[in-house]
Amino acid sequence: MKKEIQYKKGDATAPVQEGNKIIVHICNDIGGWGKGFVVAISKRWPAPEKQYREWSRKEDFKLGEVRLVQVEKDLWVANLIGQHKLGVDESGTPPIRYEAVAKGLQAIRIFAEEQQASVHMPRIGCGLAGGSWDRMAPLIEENLVSAGIEVTVYDF
Repeated sequence: MKKEIQYKKGDATAPVQEGNKIIVHICNDIGGWGKGFVVAISKRWPAPEKQYREWSRKEDFKLGEVRLVQVEKDLWVANLIGQHKLGVDESGTPPIRYEAVAKGLQAIRIFAEEQQASVHMPRIGCGLAGGSWDRMAPLIEENLVSAGIEVTVYDF
């Protein structure tokens, strides 16, 4: 049976599933944290924001990179840098960078396989980053679902 993305109503910061879990979300490449889904993350755990802000001053802080922050015994938050700056640029291009998201998802796939973890997320890249779910869902299917990783997307 072919796996597919599971869709649920609920809160992506509170995945209800047995075993190891990874919450994936998109961050920008300028060190800004304070709007969108990150607010919900920060309300539950201070570590992802703290580590993101520290990382933003380092050389490897760039599009496509991911940092996984363990927030509970069986739960990690994946800070995936898939957004360039904030807002639509002069040419009308939204800040989402699909190639960067794909690269980050590949790293998450490896970690999920090592930890035998399921992946949980809101509709990443489709809020403040301005992305389209019609483009994002195939990236998730190609980089996670096709490798056998269980993925649940939450609509609040």
